[in-house]
Amino acid sequence: MKSMNLKTLVACSMLVLFGLALMSYVAPQKWVAPAKYKTMKNPVKSDATSLASGKELWNKNCASCHGKAGLGDGPKARTLETNPGNFSKDLTAQADGDLFYKTKTGKGEMPKYEGKLSDDEVWHLVNFMRTFKK
Repeated sequence: MKSMNLKTLVACSMLVLFGLALMSYVAPQKWVAPAKYKTMKNPVKSDATSLASGKELWNKNCASCHGKAGLGDGPKARTLETNPGNFSKDLTAQADGDLFYKTKTGKGEMPKYEGKLSDDEVWHLVNFMRTFKK
């Protein structure tokens, strides 16, 4: 009887460990901005001045992870648990408001820029991100 209980205990323990291992693996979830941001219009005109400001802000705040050209190949990228993404591909399906929200609020390893950058500065970044090509 004792050996049966020990076998049952071992089997149950293995099942529990397997279940915990499955639960710890969570497939990456798509980062979706709240609906109100999808229709948000960028109030900052995408002109030479805005793009220059956006590039300066990008190089100071974003390029270390996302890379100079938004390819996700910045010097800090290899130290991250999550891939910073290739913006020449990843941004095409996102509205300006999505990019504004994600930049402002951050998530996980992506820092929050609310309180660090003004709304206009975030919009300059959005304009600059739109220059990344496939």
